[in-house]
Amino acid sequence: MVKAKRKPLEELKAVTQPYQRILNVGCGGCVSVCLAGGQKEVLVLNNELNLAFKNENQPNRVDAYTVERQCNARHLRELERIVKDHDCMLSMACGAGAQLLAETFPDTPVLPAVNTESIGIDREVGIYEEKCRACGECVLGYTGGVCPVTRCAKGLFNGPCGGVQDGKCEISMDIPCAWYDIHGRLKNQNRLDNIKQLQMVMEWKNQTQRTTIQEAYAQRYASSK
Repeated sequence: MVKAKRKPLEELKAVTQPYQRILNVGCGGCVSVCLAGGQKEVLVLNNELNLAFKNENQPNRVDAYTVERQCNARHLRELERIVKDHDCMLSMACGAGAQLLAETFPDTPVLPAVNTESIGIDREVGIYEEKCRACGECVLGYTGGVCPVTRCAKGLFNGPCGGVQDGKCEISMDIPCAWYDIHGRLKNQNRLDNIKQLQMVMEWKNQTQRTTIQEAYAQRYASSK
């Protein structure tokens, strides 16, 4: 799931200062689960911003609204009746949600209130660990479920470099070597032959904009072109 972290209050106060009526839009999806941009976080941020503006005798006012998901245009339609009453919008969604919000309301400035950090897992409440960078060339089936792109400091696809020592990465002794862990995982699964299967050079598909169409729907959308 996408993980995000709220931007500093001073930064958000600075970018919203030119606008008197501000609508802070939360999202009930990923950012809500990781405690960065759901309804609760929207209200907390609004209280902080409104108090800061009040203490500085500024007329700015921040209103709140949370949609189910900002990455789906259907859920943004309910904003149509209130956006016109505001000078700008803060988006507490991930970067994808913020961009769709800006695309849906192109005449209204949309300012991100969070930084999108990773696709990760929940370790504890408020602690999230990156696990995937959406590279588009998933090799987890060959690497025992350990991602060499995210876990390896050099993103190596075909085995460890010469810098591994005692299972740690040469970058830092606090970082476990991904390929050391991959070897151990495959050995325990009696699948060490997998480590000998050379993988092709990655195309880095995540460096260009992608559109994902599931196979079951490919014909439908091909006929509509």
